Amino acid sequence: MAHIVLESRIKCEFLEEKESEILQKYLGLLGSQSKSVRREEDLIWRIHSGMARSVSYVSAAKLVSMARGNRVAVIDVRDEERSYQAHIAGSHHFASGSFAARLPELVQATSGKDTLVFHCALSQVRGPSCARMFSDYLSESKEDSGIKNIMVLERGFNGWEISGQPVCHCKDAPCKGTCS
Repeated sequence: MAHIVLESRIKCEFLEEKESEILQKYLGLLGSQSKSVRREEDLIWRIHSGMARSVSYVSAAKLVSMARGNRVAVIDVRDEERSYQAHIAGSHHFASGSFAARLPELVQATSGKDTLVFHCALSQVRGPSCARMFSDYLSESKEDSGIKNIMVLERGFNGWEISGQPVCHCKDAPCKGTCS
């Protein structure tokens, strides 16, 4: 039992370091402008443009019904775990470790979608952090990407798999969604 507790603490510390690392990379991309001035300008712009986006949560069952409409993209932000575990069929992989640098690429990869659903293993740290980062990026870019909803998958990939939802074991990048 002590081994499991120690392993859990190590994983939590690792995930907290990753979240901090991602945040630092993102803040570095914002430029040298004063953060308080920048945030005030962004807030004013978001209010006037109607582009303020919030991040909400979605259950696995709800995601299955939403995905039938083909306007939803699933974004897997797990790092190395994706290579030895399965993934949600049709999902895009944007590892949290390099997420900040790939934000423009994510906008291009999800062109034509209006809802993005982010997840990591449990959707407690990396998934929500990347979803918020992406929401901020869209607001700051001042371009209309067509993305209206940014969500996080409740309980992450582990919850998805445990609930009996379909998973894929392919190595395609991006996953074509034809596997089961």
